[in-house]
Formats: sequence, C-alpha cells, structure tokens
Amino acid sequence: MSKFSKKKKDMPAINTASLPDIVFMLLFFFMVATTMRETDPLVKADIPNGTEVKKLKKKKLIRTIYVGQARDKKYGKGDKIQLNDKISSVKEIKNFIFNSIDGLDDKSDANAMTTLIKADKKASVGTISDIKRELRDINALKITYATKTGNVMDNVK
Repeated sequence: MSKFSKKKKDMPAINTASLPDIVFMLLFFFMVATTMRETDPLVKADIPNGTEVKKLKKKKLIRTIYVGQARDKKYGKGDKIQLNDKISSVKEIKNFIFNSIDGLDDKSDANAMTTLIKADKKASVGTISDIKRELRDINALKITYATKTGNVMDNVK
C-alpha cells in the first residue's frame, strides 16, 4: 500500500497594489475636508495672561471680535476692530451679531451664543466699552475675553 501525502498549500500573498491609491484618497479627503483657521487675523492681538482660564465649549456658538493695532499700515493707527475677515467699525457689530444668529441651524441656540473678545493688552478701554455698549443694545450679554494661562502680573509690563 502506498502512502498518500498531503501537500501543504502556501497562503497566497496579499495583493498590495491598491494600497497607495487608498492612502492618497484618504490624504486628499482630509486636505479638502479640514479647515485650519476660520479667519485670518488682520489686527495684532497679544492677549493678556489670566489665572481663571476655562476652555469654551460648542465652538459653533462663539462669535469672535478682534481688537488691536492693524497689521497693515493702510488702516491707520489706533485700535481697530476685526469682524470676520475685515476691519470694521463699532456700528457694524450689530449686523455681525444678527448675521451670525441667522447662520445658525437651530434658532433656539441664539440665547446660548457667546461673544469672545480677543483684545490686545494695549487696547484702549474706550474701544472695549464701545463694543460692550453695542452688544448690550442688542441684548447679546454673554461676553468672554480671550486670555492665555500665565501670571497676571506679566500684563503690567
């Protein structure tokens, strides 16, 4: 009687020919779908240090007002206010707030919206007061200021 031997079959190699295509598709998807920054800062805003720093939640409910010296000399000297991607005046703040409320999907979130003021350390208190007065006129009373973590006494320099 003869012996029958079973031949061991090797597993076929995995085909990796389509792997670079998949990697490049993922790369292009994330390049197109990712936003790095919403607005380009047109004003210099060296924000002050603070001790009671909290991170804001729900970024879609935050509207940001930048205050500081203009980076471009064509806007002149003094404090400038940036709303979205342009230098604006204090009188345009009302329209900025109303447009951001109109852009919400859920209008019930309008009361939860917060105005974030990113002001330079050397910004005039008068400019900040004018902004707060405009916000008070339209009942946008949730205001917060951007700070970075650090010693508060460093702001006095």
